[in-house]
Amino acid sequence: MRYKQLNKALLAGVLVLATAAQSLAADKLKIIAAQRGNWETAIPELGQNAGIFKKHDVDLDILYTQGTGETMQLIVSGAGDLGLSVGILGVFGAYARGAPVRVVSAVSTGLQESFFYVRADSPVKTFRDAGGKTVAYATNGSSTQIAALSMIKLYGVDAKPVATGDANATFTQVMSGQVDIGWSTAPFQLDAMERGEVRLVGSAFEVPRVRGETSRVVIANAKNLGEKRDVINRYLRGFRETLDWLYSDPAAITRYKEFSGISESATRRMMKDFIPKETLQTAEVKGLKENMEDAIQFKFIAAPLGEAQIAELIQIQPGAKGQ
Repeated sequence: MRYKQLNKALLAGVLVLATAAQSLAADKLKIIAAQRGNWETAIPELGQNAGIFKKHDVDLDILYTQGTGETMQLIVSGAGDLGLSVGILGVFGAYARGAPVRVVSAVSTGLQESFFYVRADSPVKTFRDAGGKTVAYATNGSSTQIAALSMIKLYGVDAKPVATGDANATFTQVMSGQVDIGWSTAPFQLDAMERGEVRLVGSAFEVPRVRGETSRVVIANAKNLGEKRDVINRYLRGFRETLDWLYSDPAAITRYKEFSGISESATRRMMKDFIPKETLQTAEVKGLKENMEDAIQFKFIAAPLGEAQIAELIQIQPGAKGQ
């Protein structure tokens, strides 16, 4: 009889411990992030490795893609919870076609980090010389596509925009002569620029209207957002805490170098000249009217989204706002 009582007591103890362990386990989020090694999309992995997201009881499973197109597909299908660094015009287009996407955070404003380059021996000196040339962008709907189209329009050149995939694939195509003008986002290709392999010929920041516009956002599948809104808000708090750490602790640059292979000098130049912290504000989608006009002009949508549609699409929660 005593053995039975002891066994029952032990079983009860095991159940209590199992329940406690389950309750203490961090909530999981599947993150779909473009361009592995990119500063912006490295933030979740760097924050997780530093233990920051653990403090917010969030465990991240991160999958990297080549850009907005792939990221969007995975979020629309429900295969991921959050899609990072998605071009906002592509989001407008997907939503207008009925895709179950929602914007939960801004992530990049101004396109200051996007630039165009050529091989050192190219006859192209500035973007004004792009007539008759091919100009690269990542994937359809990406912020790099908008940067390319905006630069072509700004300088009135007859250039051909072509999708070339991620930054490393684009570099290979530029160096092999398959593409005339490559795209990049800092810090990619800054090391190659220092070595004299490539030359800068233009920056998206030259386009006046894009400086105040949010170019990339964080998206969620509508169903997943409804089920995991609290976890997503905790993720966003962890994101902002990681951002504070990256821009204040020199050790963070070493962590990023180990993760990306980008030199410390290129990283510091990026933080100073291309991606100052304020460009990564998460609180609001800025330049909404201008973005909508661009989306119509570049044929992502046929007509402006109405107020009710915008309210449904953009769901940045008060608890998720601020730096």
